[in-house]
Amino acid sequence: MCGITGKIYFKNNSQTVSENDIARMNKAIAHRGPDDSGIYLSSDNKIGLGQQRLSIIDLSPLGHQPMHYQHNDKKYTIVFNGEIYNFQEKREQLKKDGYQFRSKTDTEVIMALYDKYDMEFLEHLRGMFAFALYDHQKNQLVCARDRLGKKPFKYYTDNNTFIFASELKSILTQPEYRKEIDYIAIHHYLTLQYAPAPLTGFKNIKKLEPAHYLIIDCNNGQIKKERYWQLDYTQKLNLSEKKWENKILTELEEAVKLRMIADVPLGAFLSGGIDSSAVVALMAKNSSQPIKTFSIGFNESDHDETKYAQMIADKYKTDHTKFIVKPDAMELLPTLVKQYEEPYADSSALPTYYLAKKTREHVTVALNGDGGDENFAGYGRYSVQKFGLWYDKIGPLHNLLAKPMAKFINSIFQTTLTNHAQTFAETLSLPYNQRYIYYIQYFSALQKNRLYTENMRQKTHGLKTANIISQAFHKAKATDKIDQTVYADIATYLPDALLVKVDIATMAHGLESRSPFLDHKFMEMTAKIPANLKLKGLNNKKYILKKALEKELVPKEILYRKKMGFGVPIEHWFRREMKNYMYEILLSNKAINRGIFNKEAIKKLLDTHVNTNINHAYRIWALITLELWFQEFFD
Repeated sequence: MCGITGKIYFKNNSQTVSENDIARMNKAIAHRGPDDSGIYLSSDNKIGLGQQRLSIIDLSPLGHQPMHYQHNDKKYTIVFNGEIYNFQEKREQLKKDGYQFRSKTDTEVIMALYDKYDMEFLEHLRGMFAFALYDHQKNQLVCARDRLGKKPFKYYTDNNTFIFASELKSILTQPEYRKEIDYIAIHHYLTLQYAPAPLTGFKNIKKLEPAHYLIIDCNNGQIKKERYWQLDYTQKLNLSEKKWENKILTELEEAVKLRMIADVPLGAFLSGGIDSSAVVALMAKNSSQPIKTFSIGFNESDHDETKYAQMIADKYKTDHTKFIVKPDAMELLPTLVKQYEEPYADSSALPTYYLAKKTREHVTVALNGDGGDENFAGYGRYSVQKFGLWYDKIGPLHNLLAKPMAKFINSIFQTTLTNHAQTFAETLSLPYNQRYIYYIQYFSALQKNRLYTENMRQKTHGLKTANIISQAFHKAKATDKIDQTVYADIATYLPDALLVKVDIATMAHGLESRSPFLDHKFMEMTAKIPANLKLKGLNNKKYILKKALEKELVPKEILYRKKMGFGVPIEHWFRREMKNYMYEILLSNKAINRGIFNKEAIKKLLDTHVNTNINHAYRIWALITLELWFQEFFD
């Protein structure tokens, strides 16, 4: 696990890469790999590669990167971020084919696989990764990102150069890139809470999409981008529920065991939810020592899950540590914005960052339950989507009765619930794949239009964030509409929001996070489960996973309690401790003079949250983090 950097000047450019160029890039992301630092320059100084290492496997100096490998007359150099969980198996197979290895690392195995299989080598990698592999003979750079997007890869290119890094902070150190705001990304961010790939918020800096690779011709700068993997939901298996339960447990346990391989202290995040509880249960089953577990909570009871985490800790006799987040943790917000580097509005980044910081004091690797909701249709919005599909059958009655009734009720009560009901009623006249954006959005298109200045309206005219989500529906290899909905999240929200949250929060502290539910083999299996076994009826979410876990592993009190999520009590904080702060930062001359938002519209939004029962907390959080992002990177 580490951070990677690199810079290439194409042959048509007389400039050369210096050691200082790469050293500056490495320094910007030193937090990702505090154990070692390395630089490689090609003989003609046209190619520079860098790495900051967090030692997890093979702690010896032989694991140093950039790493070189030679087989016969072919030579390769790589910088690699991630873990390949099946590298030992692949290493033994390659040995039989005459390949030799100096280290015990997965890094060396990647290069040998590339030598043997060329671009098909990606099919052999089971794990999380982002890397750049320089093929000396072909004078090309092969860059790839793992199937689900657990590890980041960001890049900038023009006619003369190609620059890449794990975090765009490194790219900002290079004189070739001149900072400029991408207002298109900002427009989409306000709806989605993140900048959708390949956008980053910085014009001309892109992020490589999950399950894609780049091949850069270092002679002429030509770049080829291809997708190499996609989930397929069309190959359903007709198994009994009992067989599915056994299959799920068997394959999940294998994914957990693979992620327990490490030469450093290891533990797990334990939220008290279904997914992290399952991971801890299977870790305990496969460990002779008590598992170290870590949870975080709040003084506000409606956001605190620590009692459920303690229940699992007691059941499996884990070495458990609990942390509490208080409103004064908001002092971390500017630091958080700097670390996340792109516009990012998921407030749970705060406790995740805090949890990672505290966890790193005890272990170097932590497993988590990320991906359970995407695998087994666990989000409440899937139920809303399914209800909408069922409601379609009513047809004309909707426009005649339900839609005006929802609007009338909301006009009287004006609560968050009645607001959602009206939104839902209004979306039912849309095609199902265009409705979903309304169930996940922060700001709707109408709300953004009301907030924007005329200048911002002109910059974003004709841009529909809804198209990004509806395109994901169209690209899904799925006939079932709930499968399509799940895939849309896997293609957008999962890599651009959820996995970003965990990667940045953990790597900011040199902590490696591993996600058994996101093992691609496990996900290929869950894609074969009929959708009605994941979301049974309208509201029985994660049905088949719960059935698999309820026999022995996870208490029913946890399995069947109301889903709480890993949210922050900002609804309360913005009405109490943070009320003055939100007015001051969002209505400041500095914020208004950016020319994006109308002052009166912003004030109305804040007043509504403070003085009514309508909850705008997550929208306010998005506006605050955006303003702090401007201050950090553009003031």
